[in-house]
Amino acid sequence: MPERIRKTVEAVPSASLSIRDITDEARNLADFAAHERIVLGEDRQRGLTAIVAIHSTVLGPALGGTRIWPFPTRGDALTDVLRLSHGMTLKAAISELPLGGGKAVIVADPRTGKTPQMLEAYTEMLATLTESFITAEDVGMTLDDADFLRARTPNVTGTSIGGSGNPSPITAEGVFLGLKTAVQRRFGSDTLDGLRIAVQGLGAVGWSLCEKLHAAGAKLVVTDIDTRRVEAAVTEFGARKTAPDAILTADADVFAPCALGGVLSEQTIPGLKATVVAGSANNQLARPQDAKRLKSRGILYAPDYLINAGGLINVAAELAPGGYDRDAAFAKVREIPVTLTRIFDRAEETGATTGEVARTIAEERIAAALRKRQAAA
Repeated sequence: MPERIRKTVEAVPSASLSIRDITDEARNLADFAAHERIVLGEDRQRGLTAIVAIHSTVLGPALGGTRIWPFPTRGDALTDVLRLSHGMTLKAAISELPLGGGKAVIVADPRTGKTPQMLEAYTEMLATLTESFITAEDVGMTLDDADFLRARTPNVTGTSIGGSGNPSPITAEGVFLGLKTAVQRRFGSDTLDGLRIAVQGLGAVGWSLCEKLHAAGAKLVVTDIDTRRVEAAVTEFGARKTAPDAILTADADVFAPCALGGVLSEQTIPGLKATVVAGSANNQLARPQDAKRLKSRGILYAPDYLINAGGLINVAAELAPGGYDRDAAFAKVREIPVTLTRIFDRAEETGATTGEVARTIAEERIAAALRKRQAAA
């Protein structure tokens, strides 16, 4: 446990806050994936419905952002948090970080339902999990929100206090480097000049990635549900715009999913024109077997939880003994192409998909740590 998180917090939730372990209730779900613990927090008085999923603490405390999103049902929220949490375990392991995987979701519209009272209730829930879970920003949660949480409970990173700040630029840097590595493998050169790249999603990371791609000479096709962002990209990058439901079939060499997950599926993969997939979105594959569908079509997939690990690497750097070191964080991100090349090589040697190889490498590290722990017990 990092020293900053180690200190004990007197966690006495308000009477209106109910915290309940729902691990057994989730055990039969398709996405359960052997989670260690799943906790539901509800406070009707202050408008909180939150789920914290702790997938693994074998390598260290579980680290994962808190996503604020208006899920239609609690079941939808649970499915999302389980998939994201498992992905964080793989992301931390393949990035060789001393951390496990977890995630949290709050069921609310971040534009209208995110109140100080709701966040206050959430900090009380977090304070009961200081030994096992550390959180940070995610969709719907800002740096100001993370600072609000950190002022009230120590198990929050990616804050102004910690020094890492906005993780989007460093996340985009890792995706950019991973994309170039995949382009090198597919086309024999990592030059992006004139390459057609379809970017789905123009949030903070997607926009930063577009800046880098445009500077490298790529021709961009973009989409986003926010039409103002799309028009800005047309002006700023000379991008061609397309409708959200047409981006997957856009005439492009590379498809960069940078919005929400599950976009690559049995239904969408047949329509892809790109021969490389490399983007920042989490859980781009609707199901693990979709990696085989990509491979069968000759599409090279850069595993998302590797190339989008820059944000995790950045916020994790706050937990280092000497505190946050930006240069060290960027140096760690620059190792992403090395690991990705290793994955590509192993996939070619074994005939496995890049998704299967990435998962095997991550699970090998977790298994080695577990054997070491058991030997020491």
